[in-house]
Amino acid sequence: MVNVGVFDDSSRNQLQSLTAANKCSDAPLVLVAFDQTVRVMFVALAVLIAIALFSPGAAVAQQKPAEPHQPDLANLSLEDLMNVNIYTASKHWQKIVDAPASIGIVTRDDIQRYGYRTLAEILGSLRGIYIGYDRNYSYLGVRGFSRPGDYNTRVLLLVDGHRINDNVFDQAFLGTEFPIDVDLIERVEFVRGPSSSLYGGSAFFGVINVITRRGHANSGVTLSFEAGSFGTYKGRFSYGADFKNGLEMLVSSSFYDSRGQRLWYRAFDSPETNNGLADHADYDQSRSLLANLSYRDFRFQAVSSSREKGIPTASFGTVFNDPRTRTTDADTYADLQYQHSFSKSFDVTAHLFYDRYRYDGTYVVDNARDGIPPYVENKDFACGHWLGVELNASKTLGKHRIITGIEYRDNLRQDQGNYDSDPFFSYLDDRRSSRIGALYAQDEFRISDHLIVNGGLRYDHYDTFGGTTNPRFALIYKPDEHGSIKLLYGQSFRAPNAYEMFYASSISAKPNPSIAPEEIKSTELIIERYTKHFRFAIFGFYNDIDGLISQRLDQADGRIQFSNLDNIRGKGVETAIEGKAANGITGKASYTLQNSSNEVTHGSLSNSPRHLAKLNFSVPLGRPSTFASFQGLYTSERRTLNGDDLPGFFLVNATLLDKSLHGLDVSASVYNLFNVTYSDPGAEEHRQNSIQQDGRSFRLKLTYTFDRGR
Repeated sequence: MVNVGVFDDSSRNQLQSLTAANKCSDAPLVLVAFDQTVRVMFVALAVLIAIALFSPGAAVAQQKPAEPHQPDLANLSLEDLMNVNIYTASKHWQKIVDAPASIGIVTRDDIQRYGYRTLAEILGSLRGIYIGYDRNYSYLGVRGFSRPGDYNTRVLLLVDGHRINDNVFDQAFLGTEFPIDVDLIERVEFVRGPSSSLYGGSAFFGVINVITRRGHANSGVTLSFEAGSFGTYKGRFSYGADFKNGLEMLVSSSFYDSRGQRLWYRAFDSPETNNGLADHADYDQSRSLLANLSYRDFRFQAVSSSREKGIPTASFGTVFNDPRTRTTDADTYADLQYQHSFSKSFDVTAHLFYDRYRYDGTYVVDNARDGIPPYVENKDFACGHWLGVELNASKTLGKHRIITGIEYRDNLRQDQGNYDSDPFFSYLDDRRSSRIGALYAQDEFRISDHLIVNGGLRYDHYDTFGGTTNPRFALIYKPDEHGSIKLLYGQSFRAPNAYEMFYASSISAKPNPSIAPEEIKSTELIIERYTKHFRFAIFGFYNDIDGLISQRLDQADGRIQFSNLDNIRGKGVETAIEGKAANGITGKASYTLQNSSNEVTHGSLSNSPRHLAKLNFSVPLGRPSTFASFQGLYTSERRTLNGDDLPGFFLVNATLLDKSLHGLDVSASVYNLFNVTYSDPGAEEHRQNSIQQDGRSFRLKLTYTFDRGR
């Protein structure tokens, strides 16, 4: 339903209805209202604490955990890493070398040593990935692909297996908008390649699973504070406990506040627009709360977060240098998981979850186009509520490891609205709901100790466009205990989201409800070799994308519309080498050569670098608890939407970490050490052809733990 009207009595009633129905618009910015999901968290917390306090001290007989013991990855040799168990690739525990995919892992130790501040920076350290930033959100580029206007919809983001992509934009939050404090991350697993055979929509280029810390790993009270460039401050309070009767808990609260920069934009360099200077418009504030609770086979997780970001670029035709233009994103969810091993060969996992997402945007516009205030505040909002359930079982039958599962998601609300507040004028009042159901199965067939065949198939049904079936196959050959050769094929889809199909506004966009899903077929060859101190790997990939959903600017009305515009072909080669010396020196390097082009025009895609290179190394400074770590990131030239080529750049980041003081960790980081000037391509909504990125900046961080645990 779309309503449009002028401001009369009926419109006044409509405005009241909009405000009442839209819980995004009347919520206080940044100061998170602890809504129903958070209340559920506190009730569950109270119940589990009561169990811990009043149940017998001698624990009841514990069930064998489905999750195998995970060693400290930082202390393993590279050869031992082959035998580390991961869950994300197949939805059951298996060794990395047996997984039917290319896996990238970043550990808690990596995050500390290299001073990563956001999930975007963590992912940006991985082979073949590059990150973009438009001064509002962070964007992920994978294997030469990062389209303007795409809110990371082609990667599936999970936190402990819980889907984070919302049900309106399908957005994966990666920057300061990511709802989990990075200090609470145990490790990040990135499964490259199409994974719709297990995960359904959005698992287009890969699946990111952020695995958070548990109570036993963060025993006691932890306080953390950091300060950095541009008036940036961050703090965290965490409490973890591991009770004798099996209850385990971690509760943490964080805040982040940044004044931002004073930025200059050539496109607005005139006296009427403050000579191109955006003052007090780059601010960034966020709050987050996490609770991880577990008891025997049950795990409960609740998250509540909110971020407000000023937009200094005057995107979407807004008035330049007006700090009222901003976005607020809030994400809350509760996830209850049951995971049990009935025997060494039979595991069952069940998920029950409820999510709420809200987005509020205030865009100050000059509807009269005369440059004379007061200007109109255009209000933009989206509200998503959804709940769902997933049940899967994994069983070993002889040489076969079979997993089957069902999944159901009910999108209770997928609401969008856009209106001018004063004088009131409604451009969009769209209220929707939808449902998604899926069945999947996968078989891992160990023909011999040296040969594994893996095949999977999933059927998804959307009540908006119908059904889709997606397979995955893998042939894994292990000539000896030191390596493997993998030949992979996968097919995935991405359904058009509510924003792409139904969004309309006064200043930027118009709907297109006839968009069809886009599809990818991918083939990859992987050769890996491990020794005690070195790992070498080479990867070759070919991607065939049909019906790609892209932005199109209609020259007749200047508004953006999404359509199935392109067929894309992408290919590339990646190499990686990693080393670990006995004296504690570690390092890794990777290089990617890639090309993504339009099948019709044969032209290279915008924002698609031909070359990527990464270098990380860490050196202990006289003692095993003090490190100096360096990171180098090279990105070659990229084409903008108007055909210009932005020059390539090489960034160097450095971090000094000292963990020698009892209970106290101190780190100091410098980012963009050599103050390199570089830019990312703009999108259709920007007047700027490119968005300049940060120069040199710093961060000082102190973390104190009162109880190091057992």
